[in-house]
Formats: sequence, C-alpha cells, structure tokens
Amino acid sequence: MTSPLPSSSAASTAPAASAASAASAVSVLDLAPVVPVVVVGDAADAVPLARALVAGGLPAIEVTLRTPAALDAIREISGSVPEAVVGAGTVITPDQVTACGEAGARFLVSPGWTDALLTAMRASGLPFLPGVSTTSEVVALLERGVREMKFFPAQAAGGTAYLRSLAGPLPQARFCPTGGIGPDNAPEYLSLPNVGCVGGSWMVPADAVAARDWPRVEALARTASLLRAAGGTCR
Repeated sequence: MTSPLPSSSAASTAPAASAASAASAVSVLDLAPVVPVVVVGDAADAVPLARALVAGGLPAIEVTLRTPAALDAIREISGSVPEAVVGAGTVITPDQVTACGEAGARFLVSPGWTDALLTAMRASGLPFLPGVSTTSEVVALLERGVREMKFFPAQAAGGTAYLRSLAGPLPQARFCPTGGIGPDNAPEYLSLPNVGCVGGSWMVPADAVAARDWPRVEALARTASLLRAAGGTCR
C-alpha cells in the first residue's frame, strides 16, 4: 500500500523528527502524544489553526466531518501547511473515504467500522484508524490484518482499565483512545503499553477558535505535546 504513512497494519517506531520526514516512515500513532480533534466551522480558520497546532508540536491533525466546511478545511491545510499531517475524522461511509482522499487527507479515522467501510479505507491507500469499543471488534480487526485502532468512546467504554486488560491477551493491538480525554487523564492513557497517542479537543477550545486566538491554541498545543513525558512509561 502506497501512502504518506505506513498502513494501520504496519506500524513503525522510528522517531518523528519533523512532520515531513516522519510522515514517510512513522505511524500516525507515533507522530505526537496527542492528535487534536478539530471541528472547523469556517474554512478560513483552517490554515491559521493548523499552523498554531504544528507550531505547538502537534503535527497530526484530525479534522472531523461534522461541518459543511470540513472537506474545504482539509483541502486548505493540505495545500498550505505542508508541515501538518492532516487527517479526516468521523468517516463513516465509503463515499466519504473517497471525498477525503480527494481533499488531501493523509489518514482516516472512523468512530466504528463495517466490512464495507474497512474495504474502502484499505483501498484508499491511506493509513486508517477504525473505531472499536469491544474485545470482539479488536479481534475481528486483528483477523483482518489491522493492528492500529481508535478506541472510542474511551472513557465511556472502560477507559484505562479496559485498555490495560486488553494489553495482556492482545498485545499486538495499538490504540488511539478518544472520547472524554483531557489534560488530566491523558498521561494515564499514554502510560499504557498499547496506547500510541490520544485524541482530544482541549487544545482547540471553541472560544479560542471563535476569537481566532491562535497564540492561545499554540500554547495549549505545546503543553499537550509534552504529555508523553508526563506519562512516564509510554514509549
């Protein structure tokens, strides 16, 4: 599979010196401890928002398909912020997979998965993180050769205790937990051996985006970028 990142079934542990160089050799799970989950209401905000996040040390950015501006935002970031590794989130249909690829998304994230969606994501050639919340879903994806997944909704589905329980019998699975994660509990998630990164939106608060307070976003991103060190045992 040709892609700017390895497929979700072939993770790498090479260090991420920069978004551009890391993107050719490193899984999206290893680019930064936190993947900002971004809802863009106005595509004009996409580029300055992405630049603030990258400047703060968070190059992997998930733009969710929750607004009409989402695809345009992905297109703008892809074309104007080469240091960013922009992905699409809340991908739930094969048609969205195609549209996201055409807009310039470099990875795909779904809240859940079906065989049809999985087939489309694999066929896109882009790295993807299909969503899971049960052991059976994890085993089903491993059976299909997928080892990297989104754990969603993380807190509601059992949180760190659940993921810790999965690490023993299913050590080959790696996760990006998302849902109910913030700066207070992110270090605990990042300390788990089967967690590569977490997803969250606390570094892009709605009031800061509405005010176009990009220095505040950058400062929050910089603090988030240091959470792996706070987690201690996370590789």
